[in-house]
Amino acid sequence: MGKYKYIKWFNEIDKNDIPIVGGKGANLGELTQKGVDVPPGFCVTSGAYTDFIKLSKLEDKIKEKIDGLDVEDSSELQKRAAEVRELINNCEIPKEIKSDIVDSYKEFSKNVKVENPEVAIRSSATAEDLPEASFAGQQDTYLHISGVEEVLNFSRKCWASLWTARAIYYREKQGFNHFEVALSVVVQKMV
Repeated sequence: MGKYKYIKWFNEIDKNDIPIVGGKGANLGELTQKGVDVPPGFCVTSGAYTDFIKLSKLEDKIKEKIDGLDVEDSSELQKRAAEVRELINNCEIPKEIKSDIVDSYKEFSKNVKVENPEVAIRSSATAEDLPEASFAGQQDTYLHISGVEEVLNFSRKCWASLWTARAIYYREKQGFNHFEVALSVVVQKMV
C-alpha cells in the first residue's frame, strides 16, 4: 500500500482495479502502465466515498430522504434527489480523506511543475461497466478546476452526483442497493 489510504496514482492501477477506482480510473491506469501518453493524474478511491458517507454519518440521513420514495413521481424524485445532494455538498470532508486529497494534489503539482495545475475532476463509478448494468454518463465531470479547495469541492460534487434523480431511478429499477454503488474520482491534468 502506498503512502495514501485513499489515493491511487495512474501508474499504480490497471484493469483489475475497477472496484477501487472505477472503469475510467482503471482504463487510465492501464493506458499509463502500457506507456500510452495520457495526461497524468490520480484517483480518489471508492473507499474515500464509502468512508465519507460513513464517517459523516450520512447514510441514515440519506435513507430518510429516499425511503418510501415513489421513483415514478418525477417531481418528488427530483426534490428528494436535490435534498440528498445538498446534504453531501454541505458536509465537511473528514480530515483523513481531506488530507490525502490535499497532499496528493500538492504532490501532483510538484510532479507536473505547475502551482495549482488545472485538472479535470471526473466521476468513475465502480459499477460503470458491469455486464448487467450501465452507469456510464450518469455522474458528473468538471473541467478547468484549480487549487486545493476547488479540488476538494468538486470531488464532493462528483460524490453527490451519485444521487441525481436519474441515478436513483436507474438503481431502483435495476434493483441495486444505493449504498453498494460507490464512486471513485479521477483527478487528471488538463491539456
